[in-house]
Amino acid sequence: MQIRTAVPADLQGIVNIEAECFPAAEAATEASLSGRLAFYPNHFWVQLDGDRMIGFVNGMVTDEPDLRDEMYEDASLHNENGAWQMIFGIDTIPEYRCRGCAAALLNHVICEAKAQGRKGLVLTCKDKLVHYYAKFGFVSEGISGSTHGNVVWYQMRLSF
Repeated sequence: MQIRTAVPADLQGIVNIEAECFPAAEAATEASLSGRLAFYPNHFWVQLDGDRMIGFVNGMVTDEPDLRDEMYEDASLHNENGAWQMIFGIDTIPEYRCRGCAAALLNHVICEAKAQGRKGLVLTCKDKLVHYYAKFGFVSEGISGSTHGNVVWYQMRLSF
Protein backbone atom coordinates (compact mmCIF):
# COMPACT_ATOMS: atom_id res chain seq x y z
CA MET A 1 0.00 0.00 0.00
CA GLN A 2 1.15 3.51 -0.79
CA ILE A 3 -0.15 6.86 0.48
CA ARG A 4 0.70 9.98 -1.48
CA THR A 5 -0.54 13.51 -1.97
CA ALA A 6 -3.39 13.70 -4.47
CA VAL A 7 -2.94 15.32 -7.89
CA PRO A 8 -5.58 16.73 -10.26
CA ALA A 9 -5.46 13.56 -12.40
CA ASP A 10 -6.82 11.64 -9.36
CA LEU A 11 -10.10 13.57 -9.37
CA GLN A 12 -12.32 11.04 -11.15
CA GLY A 13 -11.11 8.18 -8.96
CA ILE A 14 -11.72 10.30 -5.87
CA VAL A 15 -15.23 11.20 -7.05
CA ASN A 16 -16.01 7.52 -7.67
CA ILE A 17 -14.77 6.46 -4.23
CA GLU A 18 -16.72 9.27 -2.50
CA ALA A 19 -19.93 8.13 -4.23
CA GLU A 20 -19.25 4.53 -3.19
CA CYS A 21 -18.56 5.43 0.45
CA PHE A 22 -21.25 8.00 1.31
CA PRO A 23 -24.97 8.42 0.64
CA ALA A 24 -25.76 11.17 -1.88
CA ALA A 25 -26.86 13.63 0.86
CA GLU A 26 -23.47 13.31 2.59
CA ALA A 27 -21.13 12.82 -0.37
CA ALA A 28 -19.03 15.69 -1.64
CA THR A 29 -19.74 16.75 -5.21
CA GLU A 30 -17.19 16.62 -7.98
CA ALA A 31 -17.03 20.43 -7.94
CA SER A 32 -16.37 20.47 -4.20
CA LEU A 33 -13.67 17.79 -4.43
CA SER A 34 -12.07 19.60 -7.36
CA GLY A 35 -11.97 22.81 -5.31
CA ARG A 36 -10.36 21.02 -2.41
CA LEU A 37 -7.66 19.61 -4.69
CA ALA A 38 -7.03 23.09 -6.08
CA PHE A 39 -6.95 24.99 -2.76
CA TYR A 40 -5.20 22.55 -0.44
CA PRO A 41 -3.51 19.75 -2.37
CA ASN A 42 -1.02 19.23 0.48
CA HIS A 43 -3.92 18.17 2.71
CA PHE A 44 -5.48 15.65 0.33
CA TRP A 45 -3.99 12.15 0.34
CA VAL A 46 -4.85 9.07 -1.70
CA GLN A 47 -4.15 5.45 -0.85
CA LEU A 48 -3.14 3.00 -3.55
CA ASP A 49 -2.84 -0.76 -3.83
CA GLY A 50 -0.51 -0.97 -6.79
CA ASP A 51 -2.08 1.30 -9.41
CA ARG A 52 -5.57 1.03 -7.91
CA MET A 53 -6.88 3.89 -5.79
CA ILE A 54 -8.62 2.35 -2.77
CA GLY A 55 -9.17 5.31 -0.49
CA PHE A 56 -8.43 8.88 0.41
CA VAL A 57 -8.55 11.44 3.20
CA ASN A 58 -8.84 15.20 2.89
CA GLY A 59 -9.39 18.28 4.96
CA MET A 60 -8.48 21.90 5.26
CA VAL A 61 -6.33 23.72 7.81
CA THR A 62 -7.74 26.57 9.87
CA ASP A 63 -7.32 28.51 13.09
CA GLU A 64 -10.99 27.89 13.86
CA PRO A 65 -11.31 25.23 16.56
CA ASP A 66 -14.57 23.68 15.30
CA LEU A 67 -15.48 22.04 12.02
CA ARG A 68 -18.29 24.05 10.38
CA ASP A 69 -20.47 22.94 7.47
CA GLU A 70 -19.29 25.90 5.38
CA MET A 71 -15.78 24.43 5.38
CA TYR A 72 -16.91 21.45 3.29
CA GLU A 73 -17.97 23.62 0.36
CA ASP A 74 -15.83 26.76 0.64
CA ALA A 75 -12.24 25.64 0.09
CA SER A 76 -11.10 29.27 0.24
CA LEU A 77 -11.55 29.13 4.04
CA HIS A 78 -8.32 27.10 4.14
CA ASN A 79 -5.39 28.76 5.94
CA GLU A 80 -2.14 26.94 5.22
CA ASN A 81 -0.68 28.25 8.48
CA GLY A 82 -3.72 27.33 10.58
CA ALA A 83 -3.51 25.55 13.91
CA TRP A 84 -6.00 22.74 13.27
CA GLN A 85 -6.07 20.07 10.58
CA MET A 86 -9.72 19.42 9.80
CA ILE A 87 -10.63 16.00 8.42
CA PHE A 88 -13.63 15.97 6.08
CA GLY A 89 -13.68 12.28 5.34
CA ILE A 90 -11.72 9.08 5.40
CA ASP A 91 -12.93 6.98 2.48
CA THR A 92 -12.02 3.35 1.88
CA ILE A 93 -13.77 1.29 -0.79
CA PRO A 94 -15.87 -1.53 0.72
CA GLU A 95 -13.70 -4.45 -0.40
CA TYR A 96 -10.69 -2.96 1.45
CA ARG A 97 -12.47 -2.26 4.74
CA CYS A 98 -11.45 -4.04 7.94
CA ARG A 99 -7.89 -4.42 6.63
CA GLY A 100 -6.31 -1.45 8.40
CA CYS A 101 -6.45 0.84 5.36
CA ALA A 102 -8.38 3.65 7.05
CA ALA A 103 -6.09 3.35 10.08
CA ALA A 104 -3.03 3.72 7.84
CA LEU A 105 -4.54 6.82 6.22
CA LEU A 106 -5.44 8.37 9.56
CA ASN A 107 -2.03 7.62 11.08
CA HIS A 108 -0.40 9.21 8.03
CA VAL A 109 -2.43 12.40 8.44
CA ILE A 110 -1.74 12.50 12.19
CA CYS A 111 2.01 12.28 11.48
CA GLU A 112 1.74 15.00 8.82
CA ALA A 113 -0.14 17.33 11.17
CA LYS A 114 2.45 16.79 13.93
CA ALA A 115 5.33 17.43 11.51
CA GLN A 116 3.63 20.64 10.36
CA GLY A 117 3.36 21.91 13.94
CA ARG A 118 -0.45 21.85 14.18
CA LYS A 119 -2.27 21.86 17.52
CA GLY A 120 -4.07 18.72 16.42
CA LEU A 121 -6.86 17.37 14.26
CA VAL A 122 -10.65 17.71 14.29
CA LEU A 123 -13.21 15.51 12.57
CA THR A 124 -16.88 14.69 12.84
CA CYS A 125 -18.35 11.22 12.75
CA LYS A 126 -21.52 9.32 13.38
CA ASP A 127 -22.15 7.88 16.84
CA LYS A 128 -21.19 4.35 15.76
CA LEU A 129 -17.64 5.52 14.90
CA VAL A 130 -16.84 7.50 18.06
CA HIS A 131 -15.15 4.44 19.62
CA TYR A 132 -13.09 3.84 16.44
CA TYR A 133 -11.54 7.32 16.45
CA ALA A 134 -11.01 7.13 20.22
CA LYS A 135 -8.46 4.35 19.53
CA PHE A 136 -6.29 6.98 17.82
CA GLY A 137 -6.54 9.39 20.76
CA PHE A 138 -9.48 11.48 19.52
CA VAL A 139 -11.78 12.69 22.28
CA SER A 140 -15.50 13.20 21.71
CA GLU A 141 -16.69 16.75 22.32
CA GLY A 142 -20.33 15.72 21.94
CA ILE A 143 -22.81 16.51 19.24
CA SER A 144 -21.39 18.82 16.61
CA GLY A 145 -23.08 21.95 15.30
CA SER A 146 -22.81 20.35 11.87
CA THR A 147 -26.02 19.34 10.15
CA HIS A 148 -24.25 18.17 6.97
CA GLY A 149 -26.50 15.72 5.12
CA ASN A 150 -29.18 16.07 7.83
CA VAL A 151 -27.22 13.67 10.05
CA VAL A 152 -26.26 13.88 13.74
CA TRP A 153 -22.48 14.24 13.91
CA TYR A 154 -20.11 14.05 16.88
CA GLN A 155 -17.04 16.28 16.93
CA MET A 156 -13.80 14.51 17.78
CA ARG A 157 -10.50 16.22 18.60
CA LEU A 158 -6.96 14.93 18.83
CA SER A 159 -4.74 17.49 20.55
CA PHE A 160 -0.95 17.30 20.51
